[in-house]
This record gives sequence, structure tokens and C-alpha cells, in this order.
Amino acid sequence: MKAYDRVSCFIRASLHRRLFTYSGLGLLLTFMTFMAVTRLVDGPEGAPWRKEMQRVHAFTTGRFVAAWNDPVAREELAAALARDMELGVVLRDAGGAVISAHGGCDHSLLRAPVRQDGQVLGSLEVCADKTRWGSPFRYAVPFLLAVLVLWALSGTVARRLARPLQEVAQVAREIGAGNLQSRAQLSAGQSGEVGALAVIINEMAAKIEKQMADQRQLLAAVSHELRTPLARIRILTELARDKGVDQRGMDEIDREVGELDGLVGDLLANSRLEFTALTFRPQDGALLAARALERAGLEATLLHAPDATVALEADATLLSRALQNLVDNAQGHGGGLTAMKVTPQGDHVAFEAEDAGPGFKDGEGARAFEAFYHNGANGHGTLGLGLALVQRIAKAHGGEAYARNREGGGALVGFTVMVHPPKKNAAASTTVA
Repeated sequence: MKAYDRVSCFIRASLHRRLFTYSGLGLLLTFMTFMAVTRLVDGPEGAPWRKEMQRVHAFTTGRFVAAWNDPVAREELAAALARDMELGVVLRDAGGAVISAHGGCDHSLLRAPVRQDGQVLGSLEVCADKTRWGSPFRYAVPFLLAVLVLWALSGTVARRLARPLQEVAQVAREIGAGNLQSRAQLSAGQSGEVGALAVIINEMAAKIEKQMADQRQLLAAVSHELRTPLARIRILTELARDKGVDQRGMDEIDREVGELDGLVGDLLANSRLEFTALTFRPQDGALLAARALERAGLEATLLHAPDATVALEADATLLSRALQNLVDNAQGHGGGLTAMKVTPQGDHVAFEAEDAGPGFKDGEGARAFEAFYHNGANGHGTLGLGLALVQRIAKAHGGEAYARNREGGGALVGFTVMVHPPKKNAAASTTVA
């Protein structure tokens, strides 16, 4: 998983956890606030139900005071109280011994002394019968279940909030990676701020896609139009040579026209990379390298390939451009090409151009692939867009470009491509030639 994907998943999970945790804390705080407010409203005298219990206590003990010394009346009163209130009633003497008990007594609700003229006659205890009233925890369990249900619902809400944000983040990532056709697909119910953000991102992506498409068409049209006058200039120089015009001047014009034509080719290749208009098809790496040498007017003996055929999948136009740039760099800035090597390396294929030049100065090889970086090897040399484009083409094919000095003199500039490169940058449509 890529670093961005891990961060994105962490952000989503963290948001989900935060919302879920905050919901639980909110429920707890609500309960605590309710208890605190209830206590404040009740005042110093206690809750109303406590006052009622005090009245019941006074009334009940008063009845038992009048009947305490009459065992028959006392027992009838205790039995009636237990029967009418469906509670357990236990009577004890002044020493604490049980006089009588009516009903079950599993949980004491009220225990009060029975006094007459300041003298303690005994005590009255009112109890709850577990078989009828159940355990006191039976109220805690439903309450806990209700809290868990509310918390689970808050988790569902948190997930519904986190998922649209994750989708919007994924769309933004794809747009940043060059997939301008990516859009956020949110349902009609997912509106609000997240829906508004998704609409804005979709509109932004649509505008960028249109602007880039217009740029692509303009660049392709201008590049093709430039090649027409360049071809005419070449024809005119040939006619001028036939008429005996200064050959040195004509050679200079041809060289400048060749550089312009190469720049137009680089611009076209760069536009294909900018718009990810790559078409991966089976190719022969050795054959593409041989054609690059042929276009440069070099001998086929400069090609070194262990196999007659080096099979791979690549965009032929871009890979040919990269090989041509390697040859042009060696010819123009490296004292001439001495060898073009095509070497399979596991799931990659390496293309390397060796030259007869002075090589790179310290630290210069690392900057060789920077656009418009000047090489001080000669007065007019510049790596321009050539090697920078080589690096971009290599990365688009799952490889990397590199440059270093060779033992014995000269420089080696090359790049690798995957035999089966990732197809995420591939385009099925017809590409600009």
C-alpha cells in the first residue's frame, strides 16, 4: 500500500473513531448532567420521592405504634401492609430479634424504628421480594442496553459521515495523479457540506479536464504546424546547395532545423505524458534501438543486444523518442556514441548509451535529467528537455533513468522499463503521432 493510501485510511479510521468516541462521551456527559441538574432542582431537602418516603415512614410507624402492644392487631397490620403493597414486612423487637415476617425479604427498602414517648419499642423493615420485584440489576441491564443501542446508532452516523469524506479524498487523489475523469459519486441523501464539497470538486475537475484537453489540442496543432515550415526549410536548403550556395551556411541551417524538429518531437512526447495518452503494445526493444541508430545515420554494429529479440510492452512512440534522445545526447554532448546496449534484467529491460566524451563532473550525473540543465562540457551544449523527457518516459513505463561515468573514460546514460509496465497510464484511444 502506498504512503498516501495508508495516510488516507488512517484519516478515515481516525475520524470514525473520534466521532464514535465523542458520541459515547456525549452520552455519558448527558447522563451526568441530568443527575447533577436533578440534584440541584431537588434542593437541600432531597428529591420529591424522598419526601414521599418520609411521609410513608411517618404514617406507617405511627400505625404500628398504636398497635404494637396488641400482638393480634400488630400482626394483622403487618399482614395487610405486606398484602396491599406487595412487599415484605419484617417486625423486630427492641433487641433486634425477629417477631414476625410477612412476604419475602431479599432487598431492604425501608428500615425505621418504632418509638413511643421516646422509647424504642422495636423496628419495622420493608423489603422487596426478588421473585416479584426481581434483582435491582434488572433496571441497570435495560439502561445499559439502551446506551449501547444509542452508541451503535452513533457509530452508524459516524460511518455515514466518514465514508463520503473518504470518497471525496479518493477523488482528489486521483485528480492529483492525473485521472481528470474521476468524479465523486454521492447519493442524493448525502448532501450538506460534504455534498457541496463534492460538487465543487467535480466542477473543478471538469474545468481542468476541459482546459487540459484544449491545451493538448493546441499543442498538437502547433507542433504539427511547425513541422510544415521546417520541412520546407530543409527542401530550400537542399535546393540552395544544388545552386552552389555556401555549404557551411547550409550545414548550419540544417543543424538548427534538426534541433527545432527534435524540440517539436520532445514537445509532442511531453504532451502524451502530460495527458497520460500511452498505448502499451508488444514491442521488440532491440528493433527499436536499431531504428534509433538508423535514424541518426549510425552503424548497426553499435547495437549490443544478447538476444536478437527483446520482447516487452511499451508505447512505441515514446520509447523511440527516449532512445533517439539518448543517441542525440551522446552524439551532441558526449563526443559520439560508442555503443547502444539493450539488456534484459529480470522483469525490466535496460537501454544504455555509451559515449566517448569527457564524462560527468562531480555531482553532474545526478543533475543530468533536470530540464534545461546546462552541461559545461562545451560552449553550446545543453541537455535541455532531452534527458528530462527520457526520465519521464522511463517512469511512465515503470522504470528509472540513470547516468554515470564509465571506467576508462566516457559516460553512460541509460534507463530501464518494465517488461509488463503498469497500465494505469494507458489510453485506449488513438494517440497523437
